[in-house]
Amino acid sequence: MRAAYYDSTGAAGDVLRVADLPTPAAGPGEVLVRIQASGINPSDVKKRLGRMPAPSAFPRVVPHSDGAGMIEAVGEGVDPNRLGQRVWLWNAQWQRAFGTAAEFCALAAGQAIPLPDHVTFFEGACLGIPAQTAWVAVMAGEPTAGKTVLVHGGAGAVGSLAVAVAVQSGAKVIATVSSPAKAEIARHAGADATIDYLTEDVGQALREFTAGQGVDHIVDVDFGANWQVNSEALAVKGSIAAYSAPSRPRFELDYYAFAAKAARLRFIQVYLLDPAERRRAIEGVTGLLERRVLPLRVARSFTLDQIVAAHEAQESGGIVGNIIIDITGGGDAHT
Repeated sequence: MRAAYYDSTGAAGDVLRVADLPTPAAGPGEVLVRIQASGINPSDVKKRLGRMPAPSAFPRVVPHSDGAGMIEAVGEGVDPNRLGQRVWLWNAQWQRAFGTAAEFCALAAGQAIPLPDHVTFFEGACLGIPAQTAWVAVMAGEPTAGKTVLVHGGAGAVGSLAVAVAVQSGAKVIATVSSPAKAEIARHAGADATIDYLTEDVGQALREFTAGQGVDHIVDVDFGANWQVNSEALAVKGSIAAYSAPSRPRFELDYYAFAAKAARLRFIQVYLLDPAERRRAIEGVTGLLERRVLPLRVARSFTLDQIVAAHEAQESGGIVGNIIIDITGGGDAHT
């Protein structure tokens, strides 16, 4: 099979290769998926750069945790009726050597989730990390119906999905953005209001929107950059779900600014959900897919032979939406 891989960590152009590798087989409890589309996430770039907390334990890595395709074969103990089923994948390359940047991927049957017929393979490859992160970040705290939720980065791959999840849960949603075009993306996802943090006073805008009461829950893409405005904007006994801190991973914060409000802070790591959390997240995402309310945004697609350019595009931070590897090379996002 054709697959992308790296034998050492480093810059994309230095370490990523595409070659013919042995096709895996479905072991007991596994399925073999013919991959149609592979999704790239920031964590895939960090792994390839060697910047994850734990170094790779594998001499060769086929990257990417997310993907979508069709079940080609099933292993012992797996229902044979799953043959030919359209599926989306999660955690394919978490604590494993072989992810979705290949024509085939063998993994546990429970990591291949049925993909509704109206969802394209490209869209299905956007689900694993972004959609589950968004669902957990919104739904892991108190019930949100009737509450006010602030989503930082409401046009991003996770942020726009978090907006939709919060809206569908019955919340009023405010999204921060950095341009009119991104404001439109957030509004399309369902945001009741948007704040351009480059041109507006975020704290003042939030006070006006909430009549001084503050927001009940915050979904944060950059906790280090936003902690001060979060402490000011949060309502008493409000909560924060932080899933990244790219601009300031190490920083000092004012403990009493949060303690005075009895704030609750949770760090979201979608790789480490326990079985019950995972089940709820998958059921939640599946339900929203069936209702056709998730804004799955494919920003750019690349072929497998263009994987270096795809990783460089993800690493640039300038892409709004998901980056997809078209494994089949057909370029058809609608199948």
